[in-house]
Amino acid sequence: MKHSTTPQTRRGHRGGPARRIGRTLALVLPVVLVLSGTLAVTRVNWTRSPSGSALTASDVTSAEIPSKAVPEAPQDVLRDRLIGELQNENPGVVLTHLQQAVNGHPSLARHCSSIAHALGQAAERIYGATRAQSYARPVCDTAFASGVLAARS
Repeated sequence: MKHSTTPQTRRGHRGGPARRIGRTLALVLPVVLVLSGTLAVTRVNWTRSPSGSALTASDVTSAEIPSKAVPEAPQDVLRDRLIGELQNENPGVVLTHLQQAVNGHPSLARHCSSIAHALGQAAERIYGATRAQSYARPVCDTAFASGVLAARS
């Protein structure tokens, strides 16, 4: 009969310091991550203005905001900025910027098709249907191409 040289663990043992640290981290870490993510989002400068003028959520009080002034959603800011770019850049460059914005901010992905569609309509007005359609590519599916076609009808 062989005897084991490794120490036996007790079945009723609740764990040592490592187990207690692990349990503490399991409880505290999600709270820390949520709070740090919330604080990070409040620091994002969605307006594309100089960084010194970015407001944090704590900088704004209800008395400073007129009741009718509602800040634009990030997807609206992006759409307006990209449509403005169409004046100076070809639609291919603007579609690249849209793809980069969606890659950088995955929360914009659900708005990608509507933004690409609006870009297609604007490109048709600026460049004409044939030239605008030549820039169509599968950014956000085929929403850009359908926007060009929708502007024609």
